[in-house]
Amino acid sequence: MNKAILNYWIDIGLAISFFTCFITGLIKWPGLIKLIGVSAYKILSFSSISMWHDWSGLIMGLLVLVHLALHWNWILAISKNIFGRK
Repeated sequence: MNKAILNYWIDIGLAISFFTCFITGLIKWPGLIKLIGVSAYKILSFSSISMWHDWSGLIMGLLVLVHLALHWNWILAISKNIFGRK
């Protein structure tokens, strides 16, 4: 697979997992639901929201590791450029 296309799909996966984790994290935040006056728990149970939060966080973490592995040579090159060889 072309590296640019692979990076594209990894970035799409990161974006989806980030927003899922972020939104479910906001929903789980104690008191926030009461503050804005909306109850997400009428649609999904707390355990269901928690499961989505946990899995999206795990997927995001794994995709970050893959992303870093794919860009490791670039990270090293930029670090050497910034900090110089001593």
